[in-house]
Amino acid sequence: MTTRKIQQIIQGQPASDGAGVKLIRSLGSANHLRADPFLMLDAFSSENPDDYVAGFPSHPHRGFETVTYLLDGHMLHEDHLGNKGNLRSGGVQWMTAGRGIIHSEMPQQENGRMRGFQLWINLPAKEKMKPAGYRDIQAEEIPVADVDGAKVKVIAGALGKTAGAVAGGTTDPVYWDVSLAAGKTFSQNIEDKTVYVYPFEGSVEIGDRVLKTHQGGVLGSGDTVEVKAGPEGGRFLVLAAKPIKEPVVQYGPFVMNTREEIEQAIRDYQNGVLAV
Repeated sequence: MTTRKIQQIIQGQPASDGAGVKLIRSLGSANHLRADPFLMLDAFSSENPDDYVAGFPSHPHRGFETVTYLLDGHMLHEDHLGNKGNLRSGGVQWMTAGRGIIHSEMPQQENGRMRGFQLWINLPAKEKMKPAGYRDIQAEEIPVADVDGAKVKVIAGALGKTAGAVAGGTTDPVYWDVSLAAGKTFSQNIEDKTVYVYPFEGSVEIGDRVLKTHQGGVLGSGDTVEVKAGPEGGRFLVLAAKPIKEPVVQYGPFVMNTREEIEQAIRDYQNGVLAV
């Protein structure tokens, strides 16, 4: 067994998206700051409604999946397919844009804390133009496992005998929210996948390197992920998936394999047939 070490540390960068929602962008803040098949990871957290109340008005996507995980707050999803879903504290929305989807995510609160993440997962070329799909996952549908004292919300991918709320797919993603007491260690076998660890409370140690809050770590090769909580404890995401190993060409909300496909996506959106 080989324990994975940190290959790259990515410092989260302040950014804004939608109609001015303030966030911290880790993966995706530059083209070389990705971890195949993960394209982007945004973290948002504020008790000031000015930072989030304008939300994410109607906008398009093509060619990948978006996963919104809300720790605190209430948002409403609506899309051109007629889907309408309330995303509440602890819940997840898993959306496959495929050939195209036009949706909005708008806060349903005018005060209080809004906190969570949005993750973009790439799709292989053969799936980029498949029909769009959408799934609401309520907090109570997400299993929680206790692994040697670690509390783990298993959003996607199996953790031992605990099956996550989402399973399978070409990239076979893992999405775990791990809470770990100070000095304790979380260890799991993850093979043949890209692995990214993102602490959002406290700090963690992987090998001889420390990841502070909002510093993401892309792990190198190996078959074991071993994370130790820092002196104040740690809460972190473990993201893993099979790499696609294909060219990535991104233009805003469109992610394809070639520039020509991006230009086609733009024309389709302008002509009102992106999501037809």
